Amino acid sequence: MKRTKFFILLVIIASFFAEVRAAHPPKRILLFYKTAAYKHLSIPSGIAAISKLGAQNKFQVDTSSNASVFTKETLKKYNAVVFLSTSGDMLDSVQQLNFENYIHSGGGFMGIHGASAGEYAWPWYGKLLGAVFNGHPAQQQAVFKVVDSKHPSTRHLPLSWTIKEELYNFKNINPAIHVLLTVDESSYKGGTNGAYHPMAWYHKFEGGRAFYTALGHADEKYMDPFFLQHILNGIRYAMGR
Repeated sequence: MKRTKFFILLVIIASFFAEVRAAHPPKRILLFYKTAAYKHLSIPSGIAAISKLGAQNKFQVDTSSNASVFTKETLKKYNAVVFLSTSGDMLDSVQQLNFENYIHSGGGFMGIHGASAGEYAWPWYGKLLGAVFNGHPAQQQAVFKVVDSKHPSTRHLPLSWTIKEELYNFKNINPAIHVLLTVDESSYKGGTNGAYHPMAWYHKFEGGRAFYTALGHADEKYMDPFFLQHILNGIRYAMGR
């Protein structure tokens, strides 16, 4: 009799936790890496690193370079869509509309590095991302400045952070973005934005959320714990955590 009661109790407990899991499914992101123009060689390293971050931090990472996943039904599965060094014209007009509706429905977006270098004929995308790529000089050392040290994506960084990067210049910078990192143009050659040169930011946009970091050009970035913590908390912001 006691064993029967114990078994029933176990069943009740298991059912309870099953209901909890069903009510609160794990977060899920789509990691999209299609390149229709320049292809960064670090994309495989980025996929591996972000997949590992997902496993370590209890969110699911689905990966694809196929734009056919941009349907209304498929996008509904995701808390955020991450563009990893995408380039060129990635989506057709129907896929673009589906993605716009996903953001309008409260979805999240994160762009990493080359994600700003594409879809130039789709102004909405540039506004979502927060700026448009406008060239870069040769890779070199530069001094990054933390503008907001309270945000989870930057609070672990030194206030003045010297690293080697492919240093993007930007145009059409959305004035609504909340800047997290800037780069000091006096510390390197080839900057064109002047005293105000954002390199990472976030903002709410048309019902959704967007986070972008211009860092992430080379393989070694995806082994740098500072950078990995930076993008992890960018993903968390995009997911709505």
